[in-house]
Amino acid sequence: MAKELILAKYGEMALKGLNRGTFEDILMKNLRRRLKKFGAFKLNRAQSTIYMEPLSEDIDLDEVLEHLQCVFGIAALCRACVCEKTMEDISAKAVPYLEEVLLGAKTFKVEAKRADKAFPLKSPEIAREVGGALLAAYPHLKVQMDGAQTEVHIEVRDKSAYVYADRVHGAGGMPTGTNGRAMLLLSGGIDSPVAGHMMAKRGLELEAVHFFS
Repeated sequence: MAKELILAKYGEMALKGLNRGTFEDILMKNLRRRLKKFGAFKLNRAQSTIYMEPLSEDIDLDEVLEHLQCVFGIAALCRACVCEKTMEDISAKAVPYLEEVLLGAKTFKVEAKRADKAFPLKSPEIAREVGGALLAAYPHLKVQMDGAQTEVHIEVRDKSAYVYADRVHGAGGMPTGTNGRAMLLLSGGIDSPVAGHMMAKRGLELEAVHFFS
């Protein structure tokens, strides 16, 4: 079975300057707290991405992925297969790993990102090689660059390469706790929870009080 992990992509936090490490530390702390109930994870960060590697095979990554969609500070999430940094291993693992999603699709495209510039192939060449392997394995597919049903992503980074299909949207905003604390008065209507959500998305840590008369 292929090794899997979850990749969390930064949103606007990636635009921060010399103080970005402070925001990253808080986001990592928030993620560890959220992940604790699912089991043990190893977390690392690099190149505006947080890598969440499960340390047990019985952890349901789909459930974890759904749970993390409400964590502020994350723009996108994806469940990815870990590969060695060779085209042979990337193509060999991509074919079986993407089977479920590609069998249900008619059109697809491959996007590649070569963060490690020492890798011998450039991004378009990586996409072409993997796309060819997928077409050979799933001949019912057609390549469609605009509006494809499924987007396959290949990322070649410092230590490994990663293969995944369509990413899911995160909550965005800034990590909770990066912009101070505030008190939220809950009146019982819809306006105050909506206001609280908008405040929390900007990084405020909220304490709520319900006033009943």
